[in-house]
Amino acid sequence: MATLQPPSPPPPPDICTVLSETKRIIKAHSHHFLVLSVLFLLPQSFASVVFAALIYHIPNNSQAFVVLTDFSPEPGQAIIPSKTLLLFLAYYLFNALFTLCAIGSITYSVFQFFYGRPVKLISAVKSILASFFPLLGTLIVVQIINFAITIPFMIILFLVIRGAEFMGFETEFSSSYFLGLVLVLAIVTIAVLLYLQVIVNLAYVVVVVESKWGLQSLRRSASLMKGMKRVVFSLSLIFMIFGALFLWEALLFEVGDGWNIVLIVYNSGLLIMVQLYNLASNTVLYVYFKAIHGELSFGNAEVFGRDYVSLPFDNEKVPHLASVCILE
Repeated sequence: MATLQPPSPPPPPDICTVLSETKRIIKAHSHHFLVLSVLFLLPQSFASVVFAALIYHIPNNSQAFVVLTDFSPEPGQAIIPSKTLLLFLAYYLFNALFTLCAIGSITYSVFQFFYGRPVKLISAVKSILASFFPLLGTLIVVQIINFAITIPFMIILFLVIRGAEFMGFETEFSSSYFLGLVLVLAIVTIAVLLYLQVIVNLAYVVVVVESKWGLQSLRRSASLMKGMKRVVFSLSLIFMIFGALFLWEALLFEVGDGWNIVLIVYNSGLLIMVQLYNLASNTVLYVYFKAIHGELSFGNAEVFGRDYVSLPFDNEKVPHLASVCILE
């Protein structure tokens, strides 16, 4: 009796391979993803565009919620208007709710479609019930880590300012030295946060597929990411640039009687495409990385049923076949 031998691990995929496979899955099930996008991505995309426009055009003379007299160039000047703060909190909660629903349903669908398994729309929506709270817990853990990373840099800035004042130097917030210090700290902070984002990029996929959450999902994501950070960083950077570009266009909208609804809908549609491809590509990366790390299970063909998945990595464009064994 011949023994089924697993194929050798394929080389890491490039950006074009991941995007091509993502496009293939979305195109093959366009109606399914269209409905999920309308249900969960459209509300948050529309909210992001409107929020960006409102923040840009909100009156500066609104009542202040936070006043920072020590670090403000003009004592008593409003740093965070109350309307801006309340609007941001409402937007964040609204966006988090629909984002978690989108992650749960789209990740579940892409993972099943990747293996050629049929998925009904109602099943994708129901999958949110099982993954929502684990996703929420993981999101909270990630935000706590981000906050813990940001705090030291804020403390450094505070100590530098206080130290300069203690030594008798006059602090000028508009000076090139102060702005340079803030710029350096901001660049370092953003770099650290981006690196963390790459490390935990697959954490939410792990939550949906493997039912792990919190620190366990973060560690699992980090283990899958070994040796693959470059492609993940490149993809994340592409999606971030396009997402920021479409949001920046929202700042050009005129608020009031002349709201340009056509541009708002147009930019919302573009954001939906960016977010859909971002979520779907993360799931595709998850499957690829498992194959590369040799984590796909293999067994005897007479005992196990097999699903064959095409992983088109190689330079000759000849697909590798990963035999994934499923106990029947």
